[in-house]
Amino acid sequence: MFPIIPANSVTAVAGNDEGIFGFGNPVAAGYTGVTNLVSNAGVVATDTAAVATARGHGGATQYGGDKGIFGYGYTGSNIATTNLVSNAGVVGTDVTGVGTVRHGVGACDYGEDKGIFGFGNGAGGQLSITNLVSNAGVVATDTTGVGTGRSNLAACEYGSDKGIFGYGNTGSISSLSNLVSNVGVVATDVTGVGTARADLAACGYGDDKGIFGFGNDGNYVSMTNLVSNAGVVATDTTGVGTGRSQPAACEYGEDKGIFGFGRDSDAITAITSLVSNTGVVSSDVTGVGSARRGPAACSFN
Repeated sequence: MFPIIPANSVTAVAGNDEGIFGFGNPVAAGYTGVTNLVSNAGVVATDTAAVATARGHGGATQYGGDKGIFGYGYTGSNIATTNLVSNAGVVGTDVTGVGTVRHGVGACDYGEDKGIFGFGNGAGGQLSITNLVSNAGVVATDTTGVGTGRSNLAACEYGSDKGIFGYGNTGSISSLSNLVSNVGVVATDVTGVGTARADLAACGYGDDKGIFGFGNDGNYVSMTNLVSNAGVVATDTTGVGTGRSQPAACEYGEDKGIFGFGRDSDAITAITSLVSNTGVVSSDVTGVGSARRGPAACSFN
């Protein structure tokens, strides 16, 4: 006999249960390829040895419902290399890059099982091109850019199947945003809300909402801006925790988020800040793993 399911019951959304931070520019000169897994309770693990080309200032997104991909970045020169992440959090070796080499990209998932890399700094300066990621982790060639070219922006999912790119450096810092439809189409610029800044991060939370946080507006800041399930960016929320730039962020526990790593006014750090399923950011959590700026992060599993 089949169980009786109450009409008002809600089934938890699958996916986004664990996360991974990877790559970045550590305290020592140069770049790293180490990664750090995030448990479904928001606990960051110690370093996992690199298997990929060390780099910083790339992007990462979930794809396929339970896997992830790191892409693009800077090794001393711009690259388009990608690395797939299995649903067990294992990072694959380098995949030859597709599309324009660049760094300072944003990335997020859309359509429930696909992803998108967008914008960045490459040949010709600030770019607005995008590259779609299939539900098998295959990166497509460049899609002609829509919106103002910029780099050092952030992106996250909202509304369960759509995405948003926001903020960044156009030649000066901005608060512009661009919505991404559930078929990966990027919309024209939306007038910015909140403090203009670059070098920030973003992630989803609460199943269908998002949050932009931290960054540099001429100072290292910890303010956040919530994104509704309709893609509307809210005004600034007073920051909690140490202001810093060039962190990364991802979902964990299916409906929560975490910001981690970056540079504060004194040093490069490994501190993290958890985000509740109502978008509330907690105070600093002592860092685990190699301190660095410019990593990328995504959820998996």
